[in-house]
Amino acid sequence: MELNLEETYYKAILAKDSAYEGTFITAVKTTGIFCRPTCRARKPKRENVEFFKTTKEAILSGYRPCKVCNPLEHLDETPEAIKAILAELASDPSTKFKDWDLLQRGIQPSQMRRWFLKNHGMTFQAYQRAFRINSAFKKIQNGEPVTMVAFDAGFESLSGFGDSFKAIFGSSPKHSKDKGVIDLTRLETPLGTMFACATAEGICLLEFSDRKMLETELKAIAKYLNATILQGENPHFDTLRVQLAEYFEGRRTSFTVPIHSPGTDFQQAVWEKLQEIPYGETSTYLRQATRLNRMEAVRAVGNANGMNRISIIIPCHRVVGTDGHLTGYGGGLWRKKWLLDHEQEHR
Repeated sequence: MELNLEETYYKAILAKDSAYEGTFITAVKTTGIFCRPTCRARKPKRENVEFFKTTKEAILSGYRPCKVCNPLEHLDETPEAIKAILAELASDPSTKFKDWDLLQRGIQPSQMRRWFLKNHGMTFQAYQRAFRINSAFKKIQNGEPVTMVAFDAGFESLSGFGDSFKAIFGSSPKHSKDKGVIDLTRLETPLGTMFACATAEGICLLEFSDRKMLETELKAIAKYLNATILQGENPHFDTLRVQLAEYFEGRRTSFTVPIHSPGTDFQQAVWEKLQEIPYGETSTYLRQATRLNRMEAVRAVGNANGMNRISIIIPCHRVVGTDGHLTGYGGGLWRKKWLLDHEQEHR
């Protein structure tokens, strides 16, 4: 593997690249201090730096945490108070949290607004509304009366519910039978924030939030499934969270969470072959094409590999160049190298 992770990490700390938050810890030999990648402190010389995967490793090696960047705090992790609110919304989508409710829990409404804008691209009020509409849509699809659903969802009038529903789905609740919904949630991993989408059939998207093609992929999956993507809970998310955590802890080598990955027959054949690459091993585009009995279609196999929307579970990161060099990866080559090293270590 030609990618030197330590050189990549050193460039990341010079650039204060937030994409690497949670991936590694920088320890400075001359000061005995360890920092997060985006620390504002003066950057040390390369020969004075060593890198660790976790703060625990840095502490056991005799380093102490930096007081400037506080590396013992998780930068993008959902605060506990917000986690509690999201759990309540998940259990009862009709719940409405107003500014007064937030203040009673010690949360400033402006703080809540900034956090949701940064991490979900919408205000907390918009998030709650989308969550309620998602829940209401599923009930209507199951045959429940629109009037009952509207008031159960916390709307004070049928007209208000109808307007909100139409703004999202483009049709009234009574004419939404041919519509679908894709649930969306945010996940935190050691390699950064990921977004997951799911239908009743299974996980249909799992991507890093900074992937350049993410918006294109979201539009594609919505078009494929004739559905609207909305924040919402899904039973498959619970399984996904558990299995991803086990994977990153080195305790899981395969996934059993159901997946729903629409595409052309050729793309689906390529994705199925990706799932046959053993944990801790790699393949090449040529080898994958051979397994498909399509040796003339190496480039097409590469393109289909790049169109995979379910990272890690469909392990496109296990495909490398014929010469063994790392090739393109939507989440970034540094993540690909990390995943391959992680699987080698826990194989």
